[in-house]
Amino acid sequence: MTRKKSGMDTVETWKVAVIAVIGTLTGLWGWIGWLVIGWVICMAVDYITGSAAAAKEGEWSSAKAREGIWHKAGMIVVVLVAAGADLLIALLIANIPAVQLPFAYNGLVCPIVLVWYVVTELGSITENAVAMGAPVPGWMTKLLKVSKDAIDQAGEKITGTTKEENDV
Repeated sequence: MTRKKSGMDTVETWKVAVIAVIGTLTGLWGWIGWLVIGWVICMAVDYITGSAAAAKEGEWSSAKAREGIWHKAGMIVVVLVAAGADLLIALLIANIPAVQLPFAYNGLVCPIVLVWYVVTELGSITENAVAMGAPVPGWMTKLLKVSKDAIDQAGEKITGTTKEENDV
């Protein structure tokens, strides 16, 4: 005798499937992959909310939209360069005996760049929301700025540079 599946069985099946997919993807690409996914989602939301804010003000233009896409493309290039730098550093450490670190190097440049971009995108999304008419708590805007400044300070500490030297 077979029993008919209930709605609850279907929900449980979906939960198991989602957990299996998330677990598999995490096993494949680790936490950095989820950081990349989050960044890509933030870029898309920023582009959409920026377009919506411009349209609300009657300022949307295809030229500005293309400029936004070029801006995002440039960000992708910077993340690829950061990933390449991490790979190069890891290869250097693994293959040149004179270069030794007191810890395992699993990447530093790319994660910091990605987190910086995510926080920057979140700030931009917040600005777009304000332009669209949404009220935004002042503490949230300040929290994003403090976060971005902390990431900048971490990078400056690692490289031994100042903010003025890093501004390009």
